[in-house]
Amino acid sequence: MFMGVARRCAIISLVLFAGIVMAVGVARAGVFNPQTFRLKNGMEVVLIPNHRMPVVRQMVWYKAGAIDEPKGKTGVAHLLEHLMFKGTKAYPGGAFSVTVARNGGQENAFTAADYTAYFQTVAKDRLPLVMKMEADRMTHLTLTPEDVRTERKVVFEERHMRVDNNPAAVLREKTQQRLFAGSPYAHPVIGYPKDLSKLTRADVLTFYHRHYAPNNAVLVIEGDVTMAELKPLAEKYYGVIPPAKVPPRPSLALTHKVKGGEITLADPRVRQPNLSMTYIAPSYTFGGRDAVIPLEVLNEILSGGPTSRLYRDLVVKRGIAVDAGSYYDGQSLGPGRFVLYASPKPGVPLSRLEAALKEEVHDLLARGISPEELERARRSLLANAVYARDSLSAGAMALGGALVQGRSVYDVESWPDRIRGVSRRQVMRGAREVLGRRNVVVSRLMGAPHKSKKTASPPPPQSGGATPAPTPKKGS
Repeated sequence: MFMGVARRCAIISLVLFAGIVMAVGVARAGVFNPQTFRLKNGMEVVLIPNHRMPVVRQMVWYKAGAIDEPKGKTGVAHLLEHLMFKGTKAYPGGAFSVTVARNGGQENAFTAADYTAYFQTVAKDRLPLVMKMEADRMTHLTLTPEDVRTERKVVFEERHMRVDNNPAAVLREKTQQRLFAGSPYAHPVIGYPKDLSKLTRADVLTFYHRHYAPNNAVLVIEGDVTMAELKPLAEKYYGVIPPAKVPPRPSLALTHKVKGGEITLADPRVRQPNLSMTYIAPSYTFGGRDAVIPLEVLNEILSGGPTSRLYRDLVVKRGIAVDAGSYYDGQSLGPGRFVLYASPKPGVPLSRLEAALKEEVHDLLARGISPEELERARRSLLANAVYARDSLSAGAMALGGALVQGRSVYDVESWPDRIRGVSRRQVMRGAREVLGRRNVVVSRLMGAPHKSKKTASPPPPQSGGATPAPTPKKGS
């Protein structure tokens, strides 16, 4: 499963306690209150205790995604994710998935630009089993050329269904290419068809051996487990795997100046037109991390539900849109994105909605945000952090994603304090830095009339009512 459009969520990070007991770092009271340690081979291990039920989730995150693919090999990271379920000598022919299912568990995986992750959710007493199996396929994957051919067809079909047959996805891909020209983020996670068709068993195994190693991975366990139970298991199954020499990650600097511009896609399959304005934005590791929290608050003000600014103004008050909002991704290893979007009400020209959305940007930059908007956004974001504690997956997703994208446990656990401390001035500084740029990419999705195929009229009948026989084609 590939992750195309990044998730809309506030990612939360961690504060470490100053003392160390038995080489295990303990975080002070925060969001998920994780405990951490590192194996001798360099693998990071995070435990998020959750004793509400006797269930655990194991996640293994690799610092390897689409940005790490060699030139001309787009899609190999995602193809490898599929092929990791083909098996090893110990668990051949799909036995991995069968074993998880027979033990009452669930599993899946996903690939993004910056990482690939695998997870299982099982009863507590099945944790040693899934740890053993996941550690086994970290280094013992076996593939045949037929495995690669078969799964490549599956990926082609996935691309056809999710991208090629979806005008909105095609437009997003074009927008990404324009926005990140010259960067590894310009190409899609699922890959280009011309590259996918050429990927071989050797290409997949080369990527696997270069990037799948304990010192390039993070193990996150969330659920009904204590550190006294987990640490021996991690050492037994993962600690015995030798580290590998991992290549450095690619430069993520934008080598081409972002020119912005306009992209319009008209397609008969489009039933609901849409407009988006996409800006390059800072992330935690690119362009100034101090802007990330203010931009997360700005995103909540613009798009946090039916009372948010864009929905209130364009949908409720002016009645020219059926949906409107924003999206901010400040978590990537490279440049982030800030997106404004809206879908017009039937009968409303896209040009009118575009003008209104630009008016909203102008008004925001000229007048700023109110104290009430700031406080409402803070409350909403902090409530999300509270709800996340009750989930068996939110902590593993937040902490695993943070650690493979250049952030720390501190970043996750201290997130609520930083949300509470953000000021209107900081939010507006971020808004002007991002939305004040002229190199925005404006993307328009609209319908188009179906092309009717004209049927040639049959020739008039000859005498006797007979029609002439068709002229034979060459080669027939």
